[in-house]
Amino acid sequence: MSSNCELTSTRGDRAKRLIKEIYVYVILVAVVVTLSLLKGELFQRGNFLFPPSIATLLRMSVPILMISSAFTLIFITGNIDLSVGSTLSLTTVVHAILVLNGFPFIVSLLVVVALGVALGAINGLLVMKLRITPVIATLITMNAYQGLARYLVPPGISSITSTETLKMPEWMGFFSKNQVFMGLSWAFLVALALLVALVILQKRTVFGKYLVAVGGNRTAAELSGINVVKVVWGVYILLGAVAALAGVARGSYLLIGEPYTGDGAETEAIIACLLGGTAFQGGEGSVVKSFVGALIIVCLTFGLKSVIPEYWQLLAKGAVLVFAVVLNHLLSKERIAA
Repeated sequence: MSSNCELTSTRGDRAKRLIKEIYVYVILVAVVVTLSLLKGELFQRGNFLFPPSIATLLRMSVPILMISSAFTLIFITGNIDLSVGSTLSLTTVVHAILVLNGFPFIVSLLVVVALGVALGAINGLLVMKLRITPVIATLITMNAYQGLARYLVPPGISSITSTETLKMPEWMGFFSKNQVFMGLSWAFLVALALLVALVILQKRTVFGKYLVAVGGNRTAAELSGINVVKVVWGVYILLGAVAALAGVARGSYLLIGEPYTGDGAETEAIIACLLGGTAFQGGEGSVVKSFVGALIIVCLTFGLKSVIPEYWQLLAKGAVLVFAVVLNHLLSKERIAA
């Protein structure tokens, strides 16, 4: 009798683990299939699954895919960064200014990524050295970076773009708009390379193990000799650099420097990570599943854009956020019970 109970329990545990591993992929498939039955300006009925539609969607989605992948690492340490959207906006504006004034792409890229590193380092300084709560610290920098992005745009115009005296070069969009492989852009291929690099960092390096240790039990991590300050600070710097790279991708796609373009990016990244099962309290997460979670958000955002009114789109996003939080809570209970 006890043997049968144990067997049933084992099968139940296996089923739960299987559900935990595949649910985010099932949600993505369900969303794509549902959208393929709808009709909107971006796609005709049934065309959402066509390769051209998917390629266009992926080219547009690069910034959120990049940010969500790196945001996972912040979550794993038990911290958060609300300034990634403002970092995206600021770096998009700076990139456009540099390109508009004749700087080559590689120079602009290096300058913007260096700026992202500096912004991430400031976040790390506030959180780890000045001991300000991550939510408060990054809320401060979110407003500061957003204000700086708006300040850099000259009065009377809404974004950095071509003028009568300065023309945006034709190559501005090559990174995100040009199709180089199966309809995909260089930016999306870079996003895939970044995904692979972050997976290796998380799963195959000592630093990745430190992230889990810090998020799981910070005190125990410190007692075991891990330099928690350097680890968390390093993740903030990494996220800043990735947000800057995402800013270059966004600017290259829009062909302008828009100071509001990153608004809401932090919310989308949080939803994507929660959908992917990353523990809000830290200690566990998957870069790949957050990437898939970001794809779900992108599909809903652009798929519903021309199908339902804007207020229903916001309601849908809110519903997804609630679903992600509840799902993450249920998964957290499973982890605690285990």
